[in-house]
Amino acid sequence: MGNQTETKTKRPRHLWRWLLAAVAALVIGLVGSFNLRRDAGHFTTQPDSVQVKSAQLPAASEPPQLDTAAYDLKLLQIANLPPPATSSASSSTPTSTTSVASNPPASGWPVKTVYPNYGALLPFHRIVAYYGNLYSTGMGVLGEYPENVMLDKLAGEAAKWQAADPSTPVIPALHYIAVVAQAGPGKTGKYIARMPDSEIDKVLAMAQKINGLVFLDVQVGQSNVQTEVPLLEKYLKLPNVHLGIDPEFAMKAGQRPGTAIGTLDAKDINFAAQYLAKLVKDNNLPPKILIVHRFTNPMLTNYQDIKPLPEVQIVMNMDGFGGQANKLNTYRQYIAKQPVQFTGFKLFYHNDAARGPMLTPEQLLKLSPIPVYIQYQ
Repeated sequence: MGNQTETKTKRPRHLWRWLLAAVAALVIGLVGSFNLRRDAGHFTTQPDSVQVKSAQLPAASEPPQLDTAAYDLKLLQIANLPPPATSSASSSTPTSTTSVASNPPASGWPVKTVYPNYGALLPFHRIVAYYGNLYSTGMGVLGEYPENVMLDKLAGEAAKWQAADPSTPVIPALHYIAVVAQAGPGKTGKYIARMPDSEIDKVLAMAQKINGLVFLDVQVGQSNVQTEVPLLEKYLKLPNVHLGIDPEFAMKAGQRPGTAIGTLDAKDINFAAQYLAKLVKDNNLPPKILIVHRFTNPMLTNYQDIKPLPEVQIVMNMDGFGGQANKLNTYRQYIAKQPVQFTGFKLFYHNDAARGPMLTPEQLLKLSPIPVYIQYQ
């Protein structure tokens, strides 16, 4: 009993000392856990733990920017012209939004256009593509051979280009005709056949095996660019999928495809470019590439009104077949003399070879401008 009474009388004092110690510790902890500091002319309190955490986070940085000096230098290289007598590429002073020297050569190359967004493939790379359709062995090499044979042949052509121009990395690509012009009206009544998703998916799977690009080509027949391009949106939203448009099969006068060479206007090309640009913006994509085929003057009207955009790089692709002299002349007349932004050159395994040897990478690298897109059919 005596022990119990002693314990009862001492417990209140012990409890009181414990409470005082706890309060003191709490006050010291609160004072120590906050840091009084001056920030932009105002006093604010910030917990030490937050300060430590903030110091460990990476500092906010600006989004990556295009190296405009390297871009301009590469444009001068592919223009393949002698350097200006009074200045060099390093002395040019481009604006913040437009590319190339302030006094471009009389030839129009390099073309003075807007700078592309960061991540643009051109002109830092060369694209070597196989063209065709999986349903046909006669429309191009893409559908002519079994998959493994075709991909091996493409790798061989890419290697030739890489050896001929080691300074420009080569990217392989599959250029698939996703909307094919037809001799009859077909289901749509527009003289076209739209390829099913299952076929496009096959091409995407092939491209994945070689870490390559895919171009979906559109032959609009008696339809139009404004109708056909948006139907491919789900594929064009993919970062490695780009677009091709073929004026040869755009039958604005109502003819059957194949009975006359078709035509498109700058308005059609600009629609496609603006459509792609919106996809790039909305989906945070790197710039798209738009290929426009051409081998006659009437195939494309008002070329000077075509407007490359920061989100879309435009390639005018020489699409004619024949002997070497004819092909080179076509390139000079309808591609080089009517500059838009970049150039391409198509080579035909059968139609060119029937008229003499195909042009080699070494020969095409002597052109002015040098094509950055090479297509084999």
